[in-house]
Amino acid sequence: MINTELQLHSDIFNTDILDQAATRDGFGKGLVEAADADKNVVALCADLAESTRAHWFKEKYPDRYIELGVAEQNLAAVASGLANYGKIPFMMSYAAFSPGRNWEQIRSTIALNDVPAKIVGAHAGVSVGPDGATHQALEDIATIRVIPNMTVVVPADSEEACKATLAIAKNNKPSYIRLARAKTPIFTTSDTPFEIGVPQVVYESETPKVGIIACGSLVYQSILAAEALKQEGIEVSVMNLSTIKPMNEKAVTEFAQKVDRIVSAEEHQIHGGMGSAVAEVLAQHAPTKMSFIGMHDRFGESGSPDELLQEFGFTKEGIIEHIKSQLS
Repeated sequence: MINTELQLHSDIFNTDILDQAATRDGFGKGLVEAADADKNVVALCADLAESTRAHWFKEKYPDRYIELGVAEQNLAAVASGLANYGKIPFMMSYAAFSPGRNWEQIRSTIALNDVPAKIVGAHAGVSVGPDGATHQALEDIATIRVIPNMTVVVPADSEEACKATLAIAKNNKPSYIRLARAKTPIFTTSDTPFEIGVPQVVYESETPKVGIIACGSLVYQSILAAEALKQEGIEVSVMNLSTIKPMNEKAVTEFAQKVDRIVSAEEHQIHGGMGSAVAEVLAQHAPTKMSFIGMHDRFGESGSPDELLQEFGFTKEGIIEHIKSQLS
């Protein structure tokens, strides 16, 4: 059943009723709120203000907005300098290009110096759609989480993205937030708690055989899958692991100890991503049978978001099929 303590939407299983918005929209809202609260919050963009929703910040705080153009390496270097002198810079581009193109600058100028610059990777995953494989960042969690000092957050819906943005604005650490282009159901509410490093069990069964650990848009799809499987007598629990680093090892271990097997679900390569991070924890603390829903060592392709999500199994139906195949 849904964890009512988390104040999730009362009509969570009715996708037609839920409002929909992209996580980039929640970020844009949160960025303006963070700037309202702290004059040191500044925004830097690589010629993608509207796509990343930085234009809302630009309209309200033009004197605190810096346009770098298509120069992602400069984006990171300038952000590190601003952070070193007391500012809280949010640097924005598509995730394929930041942290994709400027990984070394993020590593050496931001993380090595442990300054609180915030890397905003928009348009991540295959749900970017017709932009195709070049713009579908599917490796960013893997490449960014390996960098020391880095916080990595993947919000599950637009509301959580707003809260995550406000949280990383205050954490005084190098941070990465991963955002999507496509609209997805908003199943959390303004009252749903969010804290960096605190995962939430959003769907809990009394005697679960399977535990799904998901991030991003696949959290909601996992909830729908768990409810459908319940009708067939298969009990499943679902954890929203929005903070991938720092990993809450205790919470993940305790969740795994209640089930027979774990399934990770993410719109990312299965190698090095959120599922790999979970596997690293369980290998040390609670060895558990585990399988992975994600991209299996291939690039994406062009198509509508719905077509691609269906093709790669990133839907309720794909999750159900995967779990049934594992149990059989």
